[in-house]
Amino acid sequence: MKRKPSTEATAAWVRLMRVRSRVLDAVELELKKAGFPPLAWYDALLELSRAPAGEMRPVELEKQMLIPQYSTSRLIDRLVDEGLAARRECKMDKRGQFVEITEAGRELQKKMWAAYSAAIEKHVGSKLSDADALRLCGLLDRLGCSCDGAAATPAARDTASSR
Repeated sequence: MKRKPSTEATAAWVRLMRVRSRVLDAVELELKKAGFPPLAWYDALLELSRAPAGEMRPVELEKQMLIPQYSTSRLIDRLVDEGLAARRECKMDKRGQFVEITEAGRELQKKMWAAYSAAIEKHVGSKLSDADALRLCGLLDRLGCSCDGAAATPAARDTASSR
């Protein structure tokens, strides 16, 4: 016999889904108000900037961002069209491609961080003490949400990418 989730577990699930949606919507709105493109652009540019030589295969970018392949392809097309990334043929495998961040992409990612970090503080940081945030991270890690610890936080990743 399969165990059903408790009322408490179901309530936690509902809250988790609602807060995820609300906070993401709020962050997207803050970026839009500041005149920036969607959050996915920042995330893609950040992942590319962190990659060795600033380049990744599209499938690697897809895995890092946890979005479907078709969405990754469209996102890459938009970044290339805007001059924020460039496609490059793989010398070892002529069928393969790399996506490489451009200097314009690095600049946009850095500029977006100012609005993004302010939105994180407004919608999350201002509502949780640092101790509460650490406890929440611990709980989310138990659900399998760990992304290699603090290195996965936007602030830590941004700092690492700007060195």
